[in-house]
Amino acid sequence: MTQPAVPSAAAASAAVAPSLAGASIALRTQFFVMGVLFATWGVHVPIVKAHYGLGEQTLALAMLASGVGALAALAYAGRIVGRYGPRAVAAVMGCISCAAIAGLEASTQYAALIAVMLVFGSFGSLFDVSLSAEASEIERLSGKPMMSGFHGMFSLGGMAGAGLGSAVPALGLSPVSHLLLATGLCAAAILVASRAMLPLPEKQAEAKQPLSLPRGPLLLLGVLASMGLIAEGAMYDWSVLFMKQERASDASTAALAYASFSAAMAAGRFGGDWVRARLAPRRLLRASGVLAAAGMALALAVPSPLVALAGFALVGLGLSNVVPMLFSAASQVPGVSPAHGIAAVSGVGYLGMMAGPPLIGLVAEHSSLTAGLLVVVVFAMFMAVSAKRALRGA
Repeated sequence: MTQPAVPSAAAASAAVAPSLAGASIALRTQFFVMGVLFATWGVHVPIVKAHYGLGEQTLALAMLASGVGALAALAYAGRIVGRYGPRAVAAVMGCISCAAIAGLEASTQYAALIAVMLVFGSFGSLFDVSLSAEASEIERLSGKPMMSGFHGMFSLGGMAGAGLGSAVPALGLSPVSHLLLATGLCAAAILVASRAMLPLPEKQAEAKQPLSLPRGPLLLLGVLASMGLIAEGAMYDWSVLFMKQERASDASTAALAYASFSAAMAAGRFGGDWVRARLAPRRLLRASGVLAAAGMALALAVPSPLVALAGFALVGLGLSNVVPMLFSAASQVPGVSPAHGIAAVSGVGYLGMMAGPPLIGLVAEHSSLTAGLLVVVVFAMFMAVSAKRALRGA
């Protein structure tokens, strides 16, 4: 009797390859879109400031609302993604995030801006977590590291979004038209790409656990991740405004601040796996901190828009692999599951993202934005100094 043929591992792999390849392309598209959304917000910071008649401190509080929304949603993100799957969550939360950015200038009431930022922060964080969950699953199924490349697409999207923002004056578009065009294209891309995403194969028990603050080795990793995210967020939120206020740049040149930072970060992330294979993590973290600090110091010290753009690029290159390195270290802490380690460090990172904008805004309100952005220099140097202790044995 003829026995039924048993598919070989190679045949099984070939069968899943097209689906996995499609999901990978879809996820790269989603990360790219998320980068465009953040860039669109970053480019519009000076416009929002003028539209609502805000000072640096009140603008920073609006940014804080986004962080509060993100942190609140993060406590339930794992449960939501585990229940509905990353494909459905990405489609819904991504589109709501687009709607929030589209409504940035729909009112002149400060309370409306706070509400918009709360929505963007909370639904944007759920969008982010759904993409990270999908990335982990694709990486597991493919059997090779892909995370840096996915995050590189976020930076590439940031560069593209900033480039579009820079071209708005030349195209004759109004700020509101730009918001509607950018977010409309993003929402369409999200809906199309989400159809090719892979759902998680099963719910994970750890996803139901609320976040808890880390202790011991995870605490230092969390603090460093927080500092890295504050520095990264400072570029997203304040670099364009810095160019306009401190360097008297026109709108097109100012928008390039975000683009130069995002382009350098994208390059660093796309090459991150190659670099990490050749350089010990603690040495790379030390070099990354020094490079980011030097770039920010250069941008603040030399009164030239072109030098500032070069400095922002160095900051992007320096920060590009900081968070991936710290998350990798968190997943290898003895006695702690990888998922819990990463979630704990991520939670502290979000706390830093909440504290960063008002901290910089407070200093800027009472001194100058140049003084406020010195925080980036201090935090980057602290990361460099702490690299040996944070990544012992690495």
